[in-house]
Amino acid sequence: MDVANSATATSSSATCDAVKGEGNHMESVSGDLETNCWGCGLRVLVSRTASVFKCGWCGAITKQNVARSDSNYTRFRRLRDQCFVSIVLIFMLFFTCAGMWAVNPIIFSVSYFVGLLHITLAAILSISTLSSFCLAAFRSAGTPPMILWGSYPAVGKGGLENHTYCHFCSKPKPPRAHHCRSCGMCILDMDHHCPFIGNCVGAGNHRPFILFLISTVISTLYVALMTSFAALHIWPPLEDRHVGNFGGVVSTEFVYRVLKDNVLSFLRSAVFLSTRGLVLVYLFISSVSLGIGLSVLLWQQLSYIYVGKTYLSQLSAVDSEETMERDCQNLVRFFDCPYNAAVYLPSYWKSGKSHRK
Repeated sequence: MDVANSATATSSSATCDAVKGEGNHMESVSGDLETNCWGCGLRVLVSRTASVFKCGWCGAITKQNVARSDSNYTRFRRLRDQCFVSIVLIFMLFFTCAGMWAVNPIIFSVSYFVGLLHITLAAILSISTLSSFCLAAFRSAGTPPMILWGSYPAVGKGGLENHTYCHFCSKPKPPRAHHCRSCGMCILDMDHHCPFIGNCVGAGNHRPFILFLISTVISTLYVALMTSFAALHIWPPLEDRHVGNFGGVVSTEFVYRVLKDNVLSFLRSAVFLSTRGLVLVYLFISSVSLGIGLSVLLWQQLSYIYVGKTYLSQLSAVDSEETMERDCQNLVRFFDCPYNAAVYLPSYWKSGKSHRK
């Protein structure tokens, strides 16, 4: 870092803002510790008890006594992410091919038109899911822009407002950026690091990630419906068990016995399922469980977008008194829809009121 050593630069750095603790409360101090601002290189005097201070010229925030964590596991994390991405791709291809092999003959046996419609919908869902996954996994999550720093003549007044110094990347970090130890870089508007896509979810790929979740949830719902429909057509016939006469009175014991006999008969018939039937059962169970889990994740992500936050910013704002505007316009802007699209939203969603947490 270039440090300004002129007398003018030294005198102009006499005023700075010191931040005590991690909060946003700032106060002017005349301390007894001389140090340099990493942003502009000017000398500042701060209190020895101030763990965080803000430069009065460039606005850069300096956190003193920050210990750099060990990053020896970065290579292991990247290898883990590559394994997860390979497993997810293989699973998606298996899901698509197995579904086509198990469902198509049964659907076409019902109706040729229904079979063509099924193939068209399956192709659209498969392509949309795979393409959105590739965009989320292989697109850059959002690299902070290059910015001048380190020298007083180059850094203007407020040129690094609320920027901090990343000890891993050795360069300025914008206010809404976080350093990811798995990716080894700072990410703009970082939400979280997802090992299943082998990438961070940030400003560059947050929208493809949400589209991938939406497409996957719809696909799992469609697979569950089609596999259950196909399985019922090839399921072995149930045993015809006679239920005793209870004198025309339907009691709880009678209902329990009927349900028990039907369930047991259903399970016994599953033993005679063909290979196609077993694949259908596996696809149904997998699609239902995967759809439930991803639906919860999708709801959480949309909830954060609705309030204009990310997962990490939500965690950092838990103890703050920050007021956020909760509005469906956040969702419209996130998906890059035309602003006039809001006229199609319900009236109570278009309220301009802000809600306090």
